[in-house]
Amino acid sequence: MDAPIGHFDAAHPAPDRLDELTGPVADAVRAWSGSVPADQIVYVDTDPQWADTAVFVEHYGHELLEQSANCVVVAGKRGGETTLAACVVLSTTRVDVNGVVRRQLGARKASFASMDTAVGETGMEYGGITPVGLPAEWPVLVDSAVVDLPYVLVGSGRRRGKLLVPGKAFAELPGAVVLEGLGVAV
Repeated sequence: MDAPIGHFDAAHPAPDRLDELTGPVADAVRAWSGSVPADQIVYVDTDPQWADTAVFVEHYGHELLEQSANCVVVAGKRGGETTLAACVVLSTTRVDVNGVVRRQLGARKASFASMDTAVGETGMEYGGITPVGLPAEWPVLVDSAVVDLPYVLVGSGRRRGKLLVPGKAFAELPGAVVLEGLGVAV
C-alpha cells in the first residue's frame, strides 16, 4: 500500500501492525469505531534518527510540514485539583495553553505536563504521544485545522513509527472537543 501522504518505504493499515504500537494505541485501534474505518489509519515505519522536524520532512517529504500534528499533554489546575488533557495542533503552530486550553478546562492555571506524568499516564513514549489510545476520561482538544485535513501525520505511541490518520477521525476520538484557535502561529 502507498502512504496517502509523504514518501515512506512501507505503509500498512494500522490494524495489521498492532505489534508495532504501544498497548494503549493497539487497544484503541482494535476497538476503533466511527465513520472512518480502522484500516484507513495507516502505520508507517520511521527511523528515530530522523525525528527532528527539519530532518524528518527532508527525508520523508516536505509536504508533511503542513500535514503533521503534535499531541501534547497539559495539566489544568483549579482548587487543588488537576485535570489532564491532550491537545492536538498542527506542527506549524503552538498550543494556546494560557488562553483556549485554560478556559476549556475551567482551570485557573494550565501548563504542559511533565515528561514523567505524560509518559506514566499515557503508557506511550515521550516524543511519540498520540491522541489515539489516551485515557478515556481525558478531554482531547483538537484544533479545527487538524480536522480539516484529508490526512494528518501524528505519533504512534512510540518514537519509531507514525500514524497517518484522516483528519475527520480526530473529531470522533473519545473525549474529543474541536476548537477554533487552539493552535496559534509560531
